[in-house]
Amino acid sequence: MGALQTGGMDYLPVKIEPNMLNDNLHLNTDLFDTDKLDKAATRDGFGKGLVEAGEKDPNVVALCADLAESTRAEWFKDAFPDRYIELGVAEQNLAAVGSGFANYGKVPFIMSYAAFSPGRNWEQIRSTITLNDVPVKIVGAHAGVSVGPDGATHQALEDIAITRVLPNMTVVVPADSEEARKATLAIAANGKPSYLRLARAKTPVFTTSDTPFVIGEPQVVYQDEEARVGIIACGSLVYQSMLAAKELEQEGIKVSVINLSTIKPMNAEAIVDFVENLDLVVTAEEHQIAGGMGSAVAEVLSAAMPRRIAFIGMQDRYGESGDPDQLLEHFGFTKDGIVKRIKEELGK
Repeated sequence: MGALQTGGMDYLPVKIEPNMLNDNLHLNTDLFDTDKLDKAATRDGFGKGLVEAGEKDPNVVALCADLAESTRAEWFKDAFPDRYIELGVAEQNLAAVGSGFANYGKVPFIMSYAAFSPGRNWEQIRSTITLNDVPVKIVGAHAGVSVGPDGATHQALEDIAITRVLPNMTVVVPADSEEARKATLAIAANGKPSYLRLARAKTPVFTTSDTPFVIGEPQVVYQDEEARVGIIACGSLVYQSMLAAKELEQEGIKVSVINLSTIKPMNAEAIVDFVENLDLVVTAEEHQIAGGMGSAVAEVLSAAMPRRIAFIGMQDRYGESGDPDQLLEHFGFTKDGIVKRIKEELGK
């Protein structure tokens, strides 16, 4: 089999090594055997992390907008009933009351569906939380199309955009349940307004308890030193990107993948280092392309190291009601969709 001609780039078929994973990250050794991987929703990791945060710090309190079961806030409620407050369906009050708690030394986590918080109460988040720079932790559950049958009204696809634009805000999108647990503990201690984006659907847990997590530090999870294509992904699309990279490697297209779990603050230096030797950068997110993670990456690269970028995400439209896996496939958010898009970009 000869070299592949792909838009001026030559790729030679390569034999895949046992793995091209970053050994420093201690990822699950069965990562590419999907049948062996446990699956859990990132909201489950958050629920566990919130209880841990409550055990570590008596100032951690939880406020919820009538969605304790869906957001997993009920686990904190069971562990610390005196530190749980149910506000009912009143997301604007959720933000305002949370800001009051934070102003007096508490570490409040406020929880709802992302479509409603930060969606419905964005102005209260802006005026009472980020403007005052108080450490309220906004937890938006059920983000993305993988919410499934709840449909477009509940499928938050704009939340990264509307939170990252706010001064003082930290924005984190964990890649799996274990990373969500660690991210919860991290934002509980960072002293800043923070947004944590969570999903409803169960996805493979490919990180482990030994995998490090630090806010603002992206991780190269799949690395080929000769890569000409790089995927920058967040959320559930990190794992799908790794599967895509492995498949493309088998066809001679060398790819690296970075997990950009912290959208803000953006680690510009790490992004520039990652793309330095690449011809094509692909961003992948379960979010609108406009204003999302890909836009944030493009802002960095346009100033520091311009590169050709392809954006995988929602193309200026709303989601639909359906089975979560079918919706992910329909919108190109699976391994096959990522592989197809990269091949199209390379003219293959």
